[in-house]
Amino acid sequence: MAVQISKSTAQQIADTVKEVCGYDINFIRPDGIILASTDPDRTGEFHEIGARAARTGQTLEVSGNESFPGSRTGVNMPFSYHGETIAVIGITGEPEDVRKYANLARQITYLILREQEFDSAQRDREARTGYVIRSLTEGSRISQPFLSAFLKEHHLPETAPYRTVVICLDGGYAPACHGAAGQKIRQCLSEGGGFYTFLYPDRYIQILPDKLWNVNSRVYRDLAEAFPGYMSIAIGSRETLRRQNISYNNALLALSSAQGSYREYDALDIEILLGSLSEKNAQNYIGKTISALSGKEKHLLREYFSKDMSLKKTAEALFIHKNTLQYNLDKIHTLTGYNPRRFRDAVILYIGLMMEENPPSGR
Repeated sequence: MAVQISKSTAQQIADTVKEVCGYDINFIRPDGIILASTDPDRTGEFHEIGARAARTGQTLEVSGNESFPGSRTGVNMPFSYHGETIAVIGITGEPEDVRKYANLARQITYLILREQEFDSAQRDREARTGYVIRSLTEGSRISQPFLSAFLKEHHLPETAPYRTVVICLDGGYAPACHGAAGQKIRQCLSEGGGFYTFLYPDRYIQILPDKLWNVNSRVYRDLAEAFPGYMSIAIGSRETLRRQNISYNNALLALSSAQGSYREYDALDIEILLGSLSEKNAQNYIGKTISALSGKEKHLLREYFSKDMSLKKTAEALFIHKNTLQYNLDKIHTLTGYNPRRFRDAVILYIGLMMEENPPSGR
């Protein structure tokens, strides 16, 4: 099927060339009908010399002493694309004066069609990539021949293990995905390998071979560190290509954990357990353990656990006397019913704090 020039594109080219040269321009279909013209009255007319130029594939010039129906003095130059004549460019005026402008119009037309063709192919590639990623991360059915052809096009193996990477932008920062931040993200994803897509309004998803992630993991860390507070990056588990829905869900679990702007599912431990809980069960647990504590008391507990329950180190970190710390721990015991100095009770309180920091995504 031959490429076609739209009426709006033809009119745009005609108007542009006329601004340069001052002569009227006609875009003529191969059947001789004028598709677009800088002389509005001529649009839709039959142009005999234009039809003849399209039929013969030769440039035909009309001088002042010749007469053809619908034709005026000027140059009528066939325009071919991919080996087929798809239009004739006519320019009104003495051939010696206007010949070069007909060539200019032909060159502009070629460049515009090439750009449109490239954009169309790029959109098609992006659509196919988005379809593959959605199918794999949602666990939907996807044709094996289609998937195999897609992987071959991207020079990727079918049997190697893969990982899903999720890059999530803060809601207020999402518009920057089309600016400097978006450029850095796309550069990172391109360097990382595999294939990726953007899910409006705030999320990039990439699937890449585990081998490539091992080589380029530093690139993702650097990207996360470049946009602290604005961007979160999570790496899913190592799975077969057909099980990337598991890797994707594990990346989301890592994303929901309070582990900084860069998170790996493989580095999680208790967060895996917490992520499997329902929101209702998590709220019930928090209500039974730490809900009676103030923000200051929760902070003291977190510091206490981060210092391996050492009274000395915790008191030093909080700049308080050891006796003051013990008083506060006793108060927490009274408020919750759990003694932070006892290992079992401490674990119960610690899990409560973790649940509050890593709430379930809502099951």
